[in-house]
Amino acid sequence: MIVTLHGLSTMHSNCETEIRIAREAGYDAWEIVEAKLIRFLDQGYRPDQLVRLMRKYRIRPVTINALKWIERYRKKERTLLMQECLRLCQAARDLGCSTIQLVPFCDNIDSMSNTRMMRILTDNVREIADIGKSHGIRFQLEPIAWGRFHSLHQSLDLIDRVGRENVRMVIDFWHLWAGGETSPEDVAALDKDMIYSIHFCDGKRIPKRGKWSEEGCRGFLPGEGDIPIKDWVSAVRQTGFEGPWSSELYSPKHWEWDLHRVAVKCRELMMKYTE
Repeated sequence: MIVTLHGLSTMHSNCETEIRIAREAGYDAWEIVEAKLIRFLDQGYRPDQLVRLMRKYRIRPVTINALKWIERYRKKERTLLMQECLRLCQAARDLGCSTIQLVPFCDNIDSMSNTRMMRILTDNVREIADIGKSHGIRFQLEPIAWGRFHSLHQSLDLIDRVGRENVRMVIDFWHLWAGGETSPEDVAALDKDMIYSIHFCDGKRIPKRGKWSEEGCRGFLPGEGDIPIKDWVSAVRQTGFEGPWSSELYSPKHWEWDLHRVAVKCRELMMKYTE
């Protein structure tokens, strides 16, 4: 088990501070929020400066989270998507980070048929995978609870359609549970090689006749929400997966805490449920 600090848990940090906090809070690894990384690079800093810091604090980079809106299909939007992919792949290679997360929000293809949606996603992910392969990078799909692409079944179908060895899954407890179509039993049945990492988190589902609010549904420490966390942990254990477990807390309330305190609490609770 690679104990990983998720950069969304310490949302209002910068990269340098986050690396130090990760070490001080007892983590092995770091899941990098792409907006923080791009902000760092846009100020003229270089990936090797982060590499030196990670070596100093003995923290390894495991994932860049994320390349988003991967369903973009109009010519200019799709071109921009592939440019973003290339930039993140180059940065990931230079950082020694093996994996980039892919997020299909599907906002702009909501009205399409499932057939066309899957065709667009297949074409885009296939090209993304090929860009990544040329840089030694792999990709983990994250289905989104409130979107049309929200289940483990859809993810496995897409991976099969894409047919690339560097595209697999992240098992995000909240997204899969809140999406309503994936069970711990489904996860337990997976080949461990289909999983690149775990997002350990808690939360609640949208209330009936309510509107999705990610902050409202996810602003809970593990044990405070409605997810049967022990069942999901057990399911992952049954696969034999031993890679990164990333403690993800998407909570504006907790982002106002001292960030070191957030990191310590997230690790403490993840270890409580997984040891």
